[in-house]
Amino acid sequence: MTHRTRATAALILAEILAGKGSLSAVLDPYRERSDYQLLQEMCFGCCRWFHQLDFLLQQLLSKPFKKKDQDLRSLLVLGLYQLKFMRIPDHAAINETVNATGELNKRWARGLSNAVLRNYQRREVDLLQGMKLADLSQRESHPDWLVSTLTDSWPAQFEKILAANNRRPPLTLRVNLSRHSRHQFMDKLSRAGLQARPGQLSPSAIYLDQAVPVSDIPGFFEGEASVQDEASQLVPDLLQLTSGLRFLDACAAPGGKTCHILESEDSLTSCVALDRSPARLTKIEDNLNRLQLEASLICADGADIDTWWDGEGFDRILLDAPCSASGVIRRHPDIKLLLTPAQVEKLILEQRRLLRSLWACLKPGGLLLYTTCSVLPQENQAQIHRFLGEHGDAKYEGITADWGVECDSGRQLLPSADIGTDGFFFSLLRKL
Repeated sequence: MTHRTRATAALILAEILAGKGSLSAVLDPYRERSDYQLLQEMCFGCCRWFHQLDFLLQQLLSKPFKKKDQDLRSLLVLGLYQLKFMRIPDHAAINETVNATGELNKRWARGLSNAVLRNYQRREVDLLQGMKLADLSQRESHPDWLVSTLTDSWPAQFEKILAANNRRPPLTLRVNLSRHSRHQFMDKLSRAGLQARPGQLSPSAIYLDQAVPVSDIPGFFEGEASVQDEASQLVPDLLQLTSGLRFLDACAAPGGKTCHILESEDSLTSCVALDRSPARLTKIEDNLNRLQLEASLICADGADIDTWWDGEGFDRILLDAPCSASGVIRRHPDIKLLLTPAQVEKLILEQRRLLRSLWACLKPGGLLLYTTCSVLPQENQAQIHRFLGEHGDAKYEGITADWGVECDSGRQLLPSADIGTDGFFFSLLRKL
């Protein structure tokens, strides 16, 4: 009943378009279904290419769908995705998509759906030729406002950023170097039939040639490796860790960076991992247990320091701030449909609140590393520039590196198809 899979995918996409949750949250209840892999591929693909596919769809319709028929609009976007991007035979893609109208209780739309998809088949060459004259936002399948922001912010790099956002993300591992070397673990992967290459920036990073379930990664459940993008694997070195330090991870979930820091420096005086979501705190605990590591877990709002801080200063603080996630669109393509400029403005205020409050928890001489998985300067260098202007006891410590783009008060990695990293910003601040 693959038409049932398509109907479910259309309903999920309609929920995303209505702003009823993230793709991972809306998909999660279907995880145990036998068709989950196909469902996931269709939903992720439709979000990744929605702006382009919807542009094509509007040219195949005589009038747009009514609001109550957004599930049908989603179904036809899904039909176009199959025809344009999937290896499913055209006749099967069309027939199963048309049959899915019944699952949506919209049998009246069978003829319309059939006509639209067959019309695309006939006109595909001309439609795709016409796409070359469309706006950049339609060609590269991003919202207008984001294309404008990226064009203004990164005039020399925006085309590469858009292209990288549309690629499938690599599966990147972080080798637990306290257990064995990267070379040793790559040998282990090879013996298990998994081809891999080393990362270029972090000594612990490995890229798998093909994504596989973690259950297929040898030693994963024994804590020999974790899934983590190479960009965030740069954090421990930047924090200049030594024994005897008090460390705070202020927005710690799901715990990848906390665990990496404990792997990198096992003689910290204390390691506190903070997050305000009880469910996300459980994920930190799961990761710590798998890797046989220990940290003090606190469920609290990092900015509300009166509720959790004992008054003893920290030597190192990592603030991986809540952000637009505009640097990880390839991993979360629903960001293209969900993120708005108003949400970015709210996130900027939250970042400012966290920075100001956590600064009080840092010892004089201590270091605070501010990071985001964003490529928007207003969340990154502009945020830090403002903070430095307001805090006379704060100094930007230049990051000496040969990766990324050097900014006034930080270093920016952009999403890269060449190196393989996500978009990530780093700024290291010392308290005078």
